[in-house]
Amino acid sequence: MPAALITYVRWVEALNYRVGRLAMWGLFALMAVLMWGAIARAGFSPQIWTDEMAQFLLLGYFMLGGAYSLQLGSAVRMDLLYSRWSDRSKAAVDAITIFTLLVYLGVLLWGGIESTQYALEYGERRRGLWRPYMAPIKIVMCIGIVLMILQCTAFLIRDIAKLRGKDI
Repeated sequence: MPAALITYVRWVEALNYRVGRLAMWGLFALMAVLMWGAIARAGFSPQIWTDEMAQFLLLGYFMLGGAYSLQLGSAVRMDLLYSRWSDRSKAAVDAITIFTLLVYLGVLLWGGIESTQYALEYGERRRGLWRPYMAPIKIVMCIGIVLMILQCTAFLIRDIAKLRGKDI
């Protein structure tokens, strides 16, 4: 494999590792917001922003940590036949499924970018009492999708290398 592809794979995996580890800390922010909401409801006056902020934090946690969970292999896999196959067969099937995932993520990114442009251009706000702007969370979603695309291309490169008899 060319050195540039090996460097790309290592760079993407290092980036997604760091972003994923950072996203894990977002869980503490989510817990703090939910705890504040529960205390406020029980003690004094309910806060209108806590539920929506918790949803936004959970979405950010999920989207930014998605590529990291893929990297760790914690995604669900149908293992009925897969575990019995050789490494080369697994790599061939993974290359096909990753390619289809890349097509899906490409369409998802396209829609995400259009939605983000709309939110930025028109100052889109979520309906409800708090009415937060939607652009920041849509930007986080697009970043998460890009990270997933980068990780999937790194997987595709690894699978192609494995099919050629070389490991990265």
